[in-house]
Parts: sequence; structure tokens; C-alpha cells
Amino acid sequence: MGQTVSPETKSTRTRAPRKPKKSQLPIALLVTVLIIGFGFFLDHSHDKMVVYLLFGISFGVILQRSRFCFTASLRDPCITGSTSVTRAVLIAFSLATIGFTAIKYPAFLEGKPIPGMDNVGQISFALIIGAVLFGIGMVIAGGCASGTLMRVGEGFTMQMLSLVFFVIGSLWGSHDMGWWRANVIKDAPTVFLPDVFGWLGALVVQFLIILLLYIAAVKWQEKKMGSAD
Repeated sequence: MGQTVSPETKSTRTRAPRKPKKSQLPIALLVTVLIIGFGFFLDHSHDKMVVYLLFGISFGVILQRSRFCFTASLRDPCITGSTSVTRAVLIAFSLATIGFTAIKYPAFLEGKPIPGMDNVGQISFALIIGAVLFGIGMVIAGGCASGTLMRVGEGFTMQMLSLVFFVIGSLWGSHDMGWWRANVIKDAPTVFLPDVFGWLGALVVQFLIILLLYIAAVKWQEKKMGSAD
């Protein structure tokens, strides 16, 4: 009679041994030295470029370590039920609201032009089309703009390809933006919450919406994770 082999034993026999991971410490040290050298080079040509370099590196490290991604914040609740990234994005919105208010409100009190008003977008059909297309694209690509850049740095081939077409699409969009402004956007309303609710009212409305979304995210995760258990 033949000897019966358990599935665990069979899988152990057929599984190839894992290759030992190569230490990335030498690469990290080399990159660090190159960054420091590049920083000294920039310091001689333009002092502010060093600040930009440090900010970019810090931002990239935070993105990579936190796995912060707008795509994940909208995708994960539907696929896995997890809303941790969703809640992180909502907290980021809260901090951004406080920061932008601190920048804009003093200028308003002094009667000066409010910074960034040129970036208050008009609500139009073009905005809806762009949002839908971008949402579909970032889910297919597996990341938003920041997530794509982060994964390019990690060596993901798919995100490298996504970045190429991201650039092509941005150039195409910039080329056609004049037509959209002239034919679709020009008569669309611009909504700036302090003009509607006042500065304090705008903060209350903004934080109330964020709070409700945060509570909904917590409840959603509890429901999905509870049902999975």
C-alpha cells in the first residue's frame, strides 16, 4: 500500500525555497549622499530650491510610509470595508481647512486680495465630466496622482506606464481647456463658502460635513468588518 501524503507535506515539498532578500542599505546610503550633494549644488544656484527639495523628499517619505492615496480612500471601503485611509483623508481636509483659513482670513480683514481666489473653480458640466473620468482612470491605474508618483518611486511598472499617460492626458487637457472655458465653463457659478455663509459659518458647515462623513466612515467599517467576522 502506498503511503498517504498530507496536503501540508505535499505543499512543503513542492514549494521553492525563498531567496534571501538583498540588503537595500547600500542603495539607501548612496541615494542619501546623492541627495545631500544635490542639495549643496542647489544651494549655490538658488537657495529656495533646497527648501523645495527637502519638502518634496519629506512629502514623498510621508506618502510612502502612510500609504496615503485618494484612490484607496474611495476604493477600500467598497472592496475591503476598511475606511482607515478614508478617515485619514478627512483629517487632512480638516487640517487644510484650518491652514487655508489662516492664510486667507487675515488678508480679508486687511482688505487685501484674498490669496488663491483664482483657484476657486466654477461648478459646471465640465467639472462633472472631469471628475468622473479622473475617478475611473485612477481606479484603473491603481492610484491617484500622489499614489502614482509614490509607487513609481517604489519601482512599480504599471504606475510608470500610468504616469506617462497621466502626463499625456494633462497636456491634452491643457490644450483643450480654452475651448471648455469658452463654451461650457464661462457662465458657470463660482461658489466660495465664506461669501455664502460668512467665514465662521463656512467653517461650521465645512467641519460639520467632514464630521458626518467621518462618522459614516466609522459606521461603514464596523458594519463591513462585523459582517465579515
